[in-house]
Amino acid sequence: MSRFSRLASSSSSSSDDDKDEELFIALQQAHSQYQAMQVPRWGGSVPGRQYVHRDREAGHWRLYNDYFSDAPTYGANFFRHRFRMNRDLFLRIAQAIEQHDNYFKQKRDRNGRLGLSCLQKVTAAFQMIAYGVAVDFMDQYVRSAESTNIESLRRFAKAVVEVYGYEYLRSPNEEDTARLLAIGESRGFPGMLGSIDCMHWGWKNCPAAWQGQYTDHAHEPTIILEAVASKDLWIWHAFFGLAGSHNDINVLHRSHLFAKLAEEEAPQVNYTVNGHNYTMGYYLADGIYPQWATFVKTIPQPLGNKRKYFAKAQEAVQKDVERAFGVLQSRFAIVRGPARFWDKDTLRQIMIACVIMHNIIIEDERDEDEQMQYEYVGQLVRPTPREVRNRTPELHDFLQAHNNIRNRETHSQLQEDLVEHLWQRHADMY
Repeated sequence: MSRFSRLASSSSSSSDDDKDEELFIALQQAHSQYQAMQVPRWGGSVPGRQYVHRDREAGHWRLYNDYFSDAPTYGANFFRHRFRMNRDLFLRIAQAIEQHDNYFKQKRDRNGRLGLSCLQKVTAAFQMIAYGVAVDFMDQYVRSAESTNIESLRRFAKAVVEVYGYEYLRSPNEEDTARLLAIGESRGFPGMLGSIDCMHWGWKNCPAAWQGQYTDHAHEPTIILEAVASKDLWIWHAFFGLAGSHNDINVLHRSHLFAKLAEEEAPQVNYTVNGHNYTMGYYLADGIYPQWATFVKTIPQPLGNKRKYFAKAQEAVQKDVERAFGVLQSRFAIVRGPARFWDKDTLRQIMIACVIMHNIIIEDERDEDEQMQYEYVGQLVRPTPREVRNRTPELHDFLQAHNNIRNRETHSQLQEDLVEHLWQRHADMY
């Protein structure tokens, strides 16, 4: 081989080696980028990532010494004012949430540092619900990052619904119905199960594509909550999620308020007013609701002393649900101010969780003497238990029950009977 042939062969071999080396380096870079993409967005403290030393352990002990120690800096009155409930109740909820969701258990991050405690995560979530503050506000005291606060709030609301929803957001059973009937009888409305109305929750971050259907009469996007409340402000029914452009009638037609009654699974109610017998309980409602047998509305522009007295009494008792809305918004400022989340599922979990915690607080602070008094009176009007349970009603029975609920004649007759009943009761009182 000539000298020129050997040089050409050597040059070609070195060029191929350079190309192989460049290809190998490119493959390594692509593999590194792929591995970097596999790291979770909220992966915690990992080597090479920017880390803010928040001193989370010191934050836990400061929180513990301020509110949860045997001799806390802030006593029971401060705790009740700032956490909206007693300390023992808060700790029971926090313990139940920790047992239900492993996220709230204290762990170590990828660098071996001790993470946030259950008290810190639950406190951050609850303070955002109670005060409606921004998600990064709790970083100053609880020492938790913005992303952690968002995740804690979502998981806390979901856990409250899953743990306590079955017990504290149920339809009235036979004992509950007896107590509600006793309360209604004592207030001059035999057969009353509560009052019904709707509340709008402003949605600040409503997607632009949805703002038209969610905008209400106040020209801002809202989401509607339909609720039934009793005198003690317990919320027995909560239907949330319809767009703010609907009115109360549209919400009623889509809610599940009378589902059990139509399926003959609700406790049967029997009572007598002004000599007429009735077999369905009713709710006090405002003027927009339809003339159904299950609603008693006020009389607009009443004529005569009887009707004026009935309208005054009905409007006074019907305010129970509005009082319940006021207390709910006062306790949990997050549902009073504009909602900042983007997805409806998160907003629904937050609203339902607030309703459930509202009922939990009412039960924890309910006057036992008042409860015993209602139960004693309820023995006189205890609802008749149904003999058949968990059966599928025939189509004819279902349609008949549906028609009975919407019977306009029964609505008018019941209203007239209550006018006479209240007037006779008024005459006996004076």
